[in-house]
Amino acid sequence: QIDLQPPMIIESVKQDGTELEIMHEGNAHFIQLEKEQQIGKEMSLEITFSGKPHVAIRAPWDGGFTWTKDANGTDFVATANQGIGASLWWPCKDHYYDEPENGMVFSINVPENLTAVGNGRLQDIKNHRDGTKTFTWKVVNPINNYGVNINIGDYVNFSEEYEGEQGKLDMDYWVLSYNLETAKEHFKDAKRTIEALEHWFGPYPFYEDSYKLVEVPYLGMEHQSSVTYGNGYRMGYKGYDLSGTGWGLKWDYIIIHETGHEWFANNITHEDVADMWIHEGFTCYSESLFVEYFYGKEAGAEYARGMRFSIGNQDNIIGDYQVNSEGSRDMYFKGSNILHTLRQVIDDDEKWREILRGLNSEFYHDIVSSNELENYISEMANMDLDPFFDQYLRDNRIPVLEYRSLNGNLNYRWTNCIETFNMPVRVYIDGEMQWLTPTYQPQSIELTSENPTIEIDRDFYVYSTDILR
Repeated sequence: QIDLQPPMIIESVKQDGTELEIMHEGNAHFIQLEKEQQIGKEMSLEITFSGKPHVAIRAPWDGGFTWTKDANGTDFVATANQGIGASLWWPCKDHYYDEPENGMVFSINVPENLTAVGNGRLQDIKNHRDGTKTFTWKVVNPINNYGVNINIGDYVNFSEEYEGEQGKLDMDYWVLSYNLETAKEHFKDAKRTIEALEHWFGPYPFYEDSYKLVEVPYLGMEHQSSVTYGNGYRMGYKGYDLSGTGWGLKWDYIIIHETGHEWFANNITHEDVADMWIHEGFTCYSESLFVEYFYGKEAGAEYARGMRFSIGNQDNIIGDYQVNSEGSRDMYFKGSNILHTLRQVIDDDEKWREILRGLNSEFYHDIVSSNELENYISEMANMDLDPFFDQYLRDNRIPVLEYRSLNGNLNYRWTNCIETFNMPVRVYIDGEMQWLTPTYQPQSIELTSENPTIEIDRDFYVYSTDILR
């Protein structure tokens, strides 16, 4: 089966020069192989296809091709197709759980006044007599289909090297010619991002393919080794701090967020879109870690807490499996706060960093489920975190710590939650820190004062209520 969406058409398929029969069923095309295929042997098909692919209405959310002009009236073209699928413009196995093990090589033919930028490293540029040029790009690492992209425009290039955890990392920047000087200053955030996220997540996962930041005519996306950028050279998200704390205006949101996806989405890829929180929750959390790395732990925590104002808690973060069903959009900001809360539960910053780095080592270039990641974290933390993940990922309610102070005792329990929820929580009683281990059933501890002040640590994403007030 090969996938290709109309109005694109497959014209022919050949193996070893022999044309093969194709049965078309919507976006799926079933090729009848004639030659005996041996398991473990590398074979090839030659697929000829053509057409005018779907035009994106609002890239990257409504995916497709973006055909536009730059400020000089020069053609400016790009692809972005995460949701709708890569088969929108090229024939492929259009599902997450199968990536080409040895990468890919692809060529883009454009008018001679333009430059074409793709994933990986530039291999060759050929000039043709008809006034066109062909740019050939090569990726050597596994790559998910939606991470493949082409970008065409009046590009110029500048580059630098970063001495990272695995040696020299080539960092290339492709920007419109008239934005060169602006980009040289603004794109300093790219190097800062690699520095911070290597600290937290481990080595950048694609040293062999380099790192690129490519200007595009839409906001941006996490194309592997070819991160696309269209934030208008502004700090924050289109000049706005999503956290409302001020910390989000000290860096460019698109550079940090989309680069964070190199670890979570491109290195660790979900096998079912129902687990898309693996991509977006961890990457949104990487923003807080970036802030912490450069501005301090409390700054990072404040940024994470600021994101709570955008959480709806209407639906579960994990969607329905095997039916192409994404979970709630809360996978971004709530996903980040789930991880921030989990860090508090583990209560060991070095262990937490070890877990984050371990994920990118244990599941290096791998396709995974949420359950696999959850089990790994539980094992590394030496804790039973099943109730925690079930509550925050598979239920839309936010736990409420219900308590009352009466007759010298503090009575407390978790409510608005699943019955097995048993997360420990840090509280301050008369200013003194203390851990409580509430469950669904009421519990009690003795107090040293009759009318204590009780405050829940705000880094836990929970609610609380004093039932006597």
